[in-house]
Order: sequence, then structure tokens, then C-alpha cells
Amino acid sequence: MRIWSNRSRKGSIDSVKRNLTMHLFAWVSACLLFPQFTSAKSVYDETVVPFMAEYCYDCHGEDKQKADLNLETFSGEVLLYKQPKLWQRVIEVIETREMPPEKKPQPSTEHRFELARFLRTQLKALDCNEVINPGRVTIRRLNKIEYNNTIQDLFKIDLSPADDFPNDEVGYGFDNIADVLSIPPILMEKYLDASELIAQTALLPETPEWPLRERHQAEEFVSRTEDVRPARDRYLGLYREGSAYMEIEAEKDAKYTLKWKAHGDQAGPEAPKLSVKVSGNEEVIFDVPQHSEAPGIFSMDVELKKGNTRITVAYLNNFNDSNFRIPELSGDRNLYVDYVDVIGPLDTPAPDLPESHTSIIPQKPSPGQEQQAARSILKTFVAKAFRRPATNNEITRLTGLVNLVIEDGGTFEQGIQLAVQAITSSPKFLFRWELDTGLMTEEELAIRNINNYEIASRLSYFLWNSMPDQELFDLAEKGQLIDAGVLNSQIERMLADPKAKRFIRNFAGQWLQIRNLDSHSPDPNLFPEFDEKLRLAMKKETELLFEAILEEDLPLTTLLDADFTYVNEALAAHYGLPSPKSDKFVKVSLPANNPRGGVLTHASILTITSNPTRTSPVIRGKWILEQILGTPPPPPPPNVPEIEESKEAAENASFRERLELHRDKPDCAGCHAKMDPIGFAFENFDAVGKWRTHDGTFKIDPSGKLPDGRSFDGPTALKRHLLSGDTFVKSLSEKMLTYALGRGLDYYDQCAIEKIVNRVKNTDYKFSSMIKGIIFSDPFLKRNIKDQEDE
Repeated sequence: MRIWSNRSRKGSIDSVKRNLTMHLFAWVSACLLFPQFTSAKSVYDETVVPFMAEYCYDCHGEDKQKADLNLETFSGEVLLYKQPKLWQRVIEVIETREMPPEKKPQPSTEHRFELARFLRTQLKALDCNEVINPGRVTIRRLNKIEYNNTIQDLFKIDLSPADDFPNDEVGYGFDNIADVLSIPPILMEKYLDASELIAQTALLPETPEWPLRERHQAEEFVSRTEDVRPARDRYLGLYREGSAYMEIEAEKDAKYTLKWKAHGDQAGPEAPKLSVKVSGNEEVIFDVPQHSEAPGIFSMDVELKKGNTRITVAYLNNFNDSNFRIPELSGDRNLYVDYVDVIGPLDTPAPDLPESHTSIIPQKPSPGQEQQAARSILKTFVAKAFRRPATNNEITRLTGLVNLVIEDGGTFEQGIQLAVQAITSSPKFLFRWELDTGLMTEEELAIRNINNYEIASRLSYFLWNSMPDQELFDLAEKGQLIDAGVLNSQIERMLADPKAKRFIRNFAGQWLQIRNLDSHSPDPNLFPEFDEKLRLAMKKETELLFEAILEEDLPLTTLLDADFTYVNEALAAHYGLPSPKSDKFVKVSLPANNPRGGVLTHASILTITSNPTRTSPVIRGKWILEQILGTPPPPPPPNVPEIEESKEAAENASFRERLELHRDKPDCAGCHAKMDPIGFAFENFDAVGKWRTHDGTFKIDPSGKLPDGRSFDGPTALKRHLLSGDTFVKSLSEKMLTYALGRGLDYYDQCAIEKIVNRVKNTDYKFSSMIKGIIFSDPFLKRNIKDQEDE
């Protein structure tokens, strides 16, 4: 039976998961009464099915399907290892006495643990010592955040064109999941518009020449003799010994360079001699052996005074002999001057060009060198933009675009602009490619190590949400990123880089859902203290805690139970802590009896898990089950009535009492029994996270009991329960691996998760251990090169 495909959308995945989860719960309820088992098939067919017919089909059969579940459609062998997360959930509900429901017949403790042992045995069918499928990520489009960051890092510009793109779809809780990052037509139009904007913003349409160059054509020379006059093609022709002059103007007293273009009609034993005299300077004489087909360039540095200066050129060695003793030297020697360039002042610094321009075009090419320069520039740029070496065909096609612009009268820089537009609208830029074609034969295993450039991209988009930097590219080019020691040092370098804060904003923002705070709107009449300043402070506190854990490599448990936090004046007042009297955040230690430690009691989390008008223990409990423990409850059944919210109801009973009445409904009891006690542990915090002791006239009761019988009285005791065991670390590793890979996890990923959790446990739960465990895992460093159909 095919359960689901990694390429499915999250909605269908969740639907199937919910149905399967409900099926498993019912199956467990049936199995709990039976002792020793020998095989999953014999138990299911010979024992479980008859019991379900007696106890389960009334609610989950052909006639009635609660939670859209028909158990009569299930039969045969159940392959536990292919759905380990769900079966781990089964073990949990068995051992914690969550199932069967409280009002149903209950099995003995012995039967519970016999079944749990049986399930664990079946889960071991997936042997983590064998070759495990590392999975395969669908070709992945850059999401909006990755696109903006890549543009900013590639071009060195402060531009965020993706802000105008349609919102990215979300799968498995994150917006970087390959299977849901489609390209609707409107997005393709946005890409094309953005590529033009990027090219025009990053590159100047023409590079200003420096030092300043002022060209004076030969026709500006003045001569008093007929033998020195303008010749063909505007040259100044010097046919006899004589001179000509022109006036040039200097901007200031400074050193300048004069450059001459000249050639001659060659005859006699000498080359034509050109004399140049600048007023106030000595005469300089140049031999001019060049012909008209290849004129020569002659230069001299001079000191010029501010204002007008006369420049005089002269021909010094005229020759005219058609019968010279050496026939090949016979003829008429003449001298021609094309122009003179005045370059300077040389002591004036060049104007600063945008880094975005010089990082792509370091220097304007000399005339005639445009094609060679374009190939060199584009080879370097394409390797960065495509995140792997450019091919000759790619460079040839792009250089052709530059040539077309120049042939049409445009500048070299405008040609590069057009090439950049083509590059940034190419699928090779917009998608992260990992090409597998021709890598394996049919006889070989369909698994390969990803190459150095793919490692660099996976690293950078995981930790920086952007393209690799030059150091990663250099290591990839040398083939060194596959070395464990090099990779380890690069992880540490990248985590210490300021760009790692992007990981905090994007992973933590989505995992903890504090992004939702931007659109959350508590009732201003009930919570007038909540304003934009406080909203930003709430979000910043959570980000700073995550940042401290990353930078100081603190234990992951600090996320739930820190003895410090970060406040500014607004948040300190909200929490009742000593105020720093500033908008600047400061780190503060929390007293031992203060419940604020860890994200669960941050105002950001408490606010997004509340309704606009009141707290919601249901939402808070559900949030902890989903985001912290990785054990989401099934969806509520349809047509469940809302909790009584009238003013009269609020005056006659506390919210807890009203919710307990709601929970008594048979359709609601199972889910609420798990969610509500957790949520009520935080009831002392109102809908914007402010501490309180009463809800209206009713004193708050934050006590509760977990399904396994453990009691708590408020958030501090509950946090201790949540941190016992490995459930939190396993859940966090699953979410972080999902984020790192850009795909949902499958049954074969559980071996990698087990290794990551063990690594974290063996290194005192350090944050870096989880990051390194993920990066060194098979799913991160390998991929399956064949299309896989989940069984």
C-alpha cells in the first residue's frame, strides 16, 4: 500500500497522516487486550481484526467513519518501520495510558508494556547498519527570502525585488520545501521584471573613464605654412620640416599625461622624427617608424599650469629622393599626427564606483578587447550565479549578447547588463540544481555523494539562506569540502558569521511561528498596552535567545528553560522586570522562582497562541504538541460547537470550567485531554503574555496532570516534564533536518535522526552538535539518483 509520496502537497500528506494516525489509535485500542505476539501479520489478521469488528467498527467502519476513517478497509501485514514516527506515537500513547480513551475498557499495565515491547521490536526491522536510502530532494526553486539574500550577496546591493513576488507556499511548516515551490505565470513575469531592475541597479550603463581624458583632433592645430596642413582623414600632415600648435586648458597645476597617435610615410635611412614642445618644458623627440595601417601611440608626462598652455609639434627630418642609392628606401618621407589626448590631473583620486559594478566589471576593457573581457567577466560571474563552474557553451551564448549590444551602438557595460538579465532569469539561477544524469549504471546502487559545489550550496542555504561565499567556492573548486575536517571548520566559521542570523530569523521564525506575530492583532480595548513597539520587542527577545544559544553554543534545553532573557524598556515594563530605561536590549538574569525562562513563556509565543480577546489553552497546548514535541493531535471532528463565550457564561464559570464542560463531549475528550492540561499550565499569562493571578473574578488554576499520571503546577514544573527524555531533541532534529533538506522526512530518515539525537546527547546537548549532526548525515551529504515510489 502506498502511503504517500514526498512529491505530494502537504494538504494531502496531512490528510493521509491523520487518517492513518486514527487508524493506528484504534488498532492499539484493539490490541491492548492481547498479550504475547509473534509477528505483525499474525496479530493483525488473527487477533486485531476480530477485535476491531467487535469494538471499533461501530465508529470506524462501513456504516460510520469518525475522523473519516473506515477500519474495515485495513487488513494484512502492517510494516511498522515504514512509518516509524507514527509507530513511536503509538508506543507513547500506550505507555502514557492515553489510549484507549478513559471511558473505554482498560488493559492491564502488563498488557500495555508487552505491546510496547512488541512495537519496538517491529520498528527495528529498519536496520540502520545497512545502506539506507538518503532520499532525494526535488529540484528546488529559491524562495523569496533566499532570492533576496542571493541577489544582495551576488551583486553587493541593498535590493529586495522578491518583496513584490507572490507569497511562497508552505509545506511541513517551512517555506523552503521543494515540492510546494512552484512557479505560477505571474511569478515568471516578476522574475523578468526583477532581472532588468537588478542589472540596472547593479551596473552603470557606461564606466566613467579615469583619469579624465580630453581628446584634441589634429584639425585643431594651427600652422603658418602650406607644408603643414590637414591631410586625408583629418590627419595633420607634415610634408616638409615645419611646425603647428594648439592651445589646451589645464584644470589646475598638476601632472598630466599627453598621448599622441602618429604614423609616417617611411623613406630614407631614418624614421620620421616628431618634436613635441610644451611651453615651459623641454623639447621631446620621438621616432615614428609606424605605417598608416598600424599607427603608434607616444606619451609623455608633463607639469601643466592652470589655464591655457600651448603645445607645438614639428617635423625635424624631411626626406624626398626617388633615386636614393638603396631603392627600397627611395621616396617621400612624411609625418602625420592624428590626435593628442590630455589625461589628468593625475593626482586627483578616481571617483568611487559602486561595489556592485566593480565586483562584476573591475576595469573597462580597451577598445578591441571587449569580447575577451566579456568572456572573462561572465565566466567568473556565472560560476557564482549558477553556483558551479560555467560551461563554454553558456559563456559563448552570453558573450554573444554583449556583442549584439555593442554592434547595435550600445556600450560594453550595457552588453554586460543584458547578459546579467539573462543570467538572473535563467532556471539555473532560480533553481538549485543537483544533476544526476549518467552517474550510475543499473547494476550500481542508486545513491551518490553530492559533489563539492552541491555541498557548498546546501551548507550556505541551510545556515545563511543564500549563495556560497568565495571561501566556499574556492574549497569546492579544490575538491576539499568533502574532507570531514574542512567541512567541520567551515560549519564553525559559518555559524560565527553575521549571516547566520538569517538562519535564526527564518528557521526559528517558522519553527516557533513568531513570524505570525507580525499579523496578530490583540483587541486594543482589552489590551491597550500592546502596540507596535511592544510587538517588535516581543519578537526580538525570542530571536536574541536563539542567537545567544547559537553564538555561545549553549545546550538546546536552554530554549525551553533558560535562566536569562533579553528585555528593553517596553518589554521589561510588560514583564515587571527592572527596566534598562532604553530601547536597547540587555541581557538580564532571572530569579529562580521567575517563570519567564525559555521560549514557552516568551510574550511572543504566548501572544500568537492566544485569541485576540482571550487566552487559549487549546491553542497553546496544541502548539507545544506540534512544535516542541512533534506529536500533533488529530484534527477536530466536524460540527463541534464552540465554547460558550457570552458575558453571562464568563460571569458564572471560569474559562477552565467552561472548557472542561466542552471536553466532556465524547467527540472532544480524546484530543482535549492531551492539549488542555499543557495549555492551562500557562494560563497565568494573559493573551499578550502578561502575568496575572485571576481571570476576571476567578483565581487561575495552572495545575494539571499528563496522561501518564505526572502532575504539575504551572509552567516551571511542566517544562521539567517536557525536557525529560529525548522527545524534544528528537522533534527539533526532525524539524531542523526538514528545513535543511527542503523536503519532508520519510521512514528511511529515522536512522539519520537517531544518529543526530545520539550525537547531541553525547555532547551535552550543544546547539552546534545538532547542526553538525544534520550536515554530516547521509540525507544531507548524499542523494538517491533514481525516482522512488514509497511503498
